[in-house]
Amino acid sequence: MSWSELPLLKNLRSTALVGAIVALPVLSACTVQPLYYNPSSDGVPTGVTAELSSIAIKPVETRYAQEVRNHLIFLLNGGSGQPAAARYTLALNVTALRQSAAVVQRAEENEPTAGTVTLTANYVLTETATGKVVADGRRQIASSYDLPRQEFAAYRAELDAQNRAARELAELLKLTLAQQLISPT
Repeated sequence: MSWSELPLLKNLRSTALVGAIVALPVLSACTVQPLYYNPSSDGVPTGVTAELSSIAIKPVETRYAQEVRNHLIFLLNGGSGQPAAARYTLALNVTALRQSAAVVQRAEENEPTAGTVTLTANYVLTETATGKVVADGRRQIASSYDLPRQEFAAYRAELDAQNRAARELAELLKLTLAQQLISPT
C-alpha cells in the first residue's frame, strides 16, 4: 500500500481542493493598490491625493504646533499653500512634553545629559459643508537630544528636537489622514 492509497490522505486532499475552490471567489475580490494612486494623466490630482489637497488646517497657538501645521500644509498640498475652497477642515491640538532621558554624575552634580521631547497631536477632520466628523484621533512622536552644559546650546538642542518631532508628526498625520479618507470607519 502506498501513501497515496491511504484513506486519510484521500480525504485530506479532497478537503483541501474543496477549500481552495471555495476561497477563490473571496480572494479574487481583494484588490491592492498604492495609497497615493493617481490614475489621472492630465496632472489633475485624483483619489486620495485630491482629498488630501482639499484639507484646510485651522490656525494653532504654539511654536511647535505651528511647525507641525506648516509641514502638514506643505505635505498635503505639495507646497502650494492652503486650498481656496476646502472640502475638509482639520483642527489640530499639539502638546509638547519634555523629559530627562539620562542622568549622569558629573563631578558633584546630578544633572541630565539627555532629554526627550514628545509631541502629541489630537486632530479632528470635519467636512466643511456639513460639519460632519470624518476622522479623529491622536498621534505622537518622540525625539531625543543631548543636553550640553551651556544654556543656549541646551535650549537650541531642545528646539531642534521639537523641529524634528514636528516634521515626523506631520508625515505621520498625512499618512493617517490618507488612510482614514480612503477607508472611512
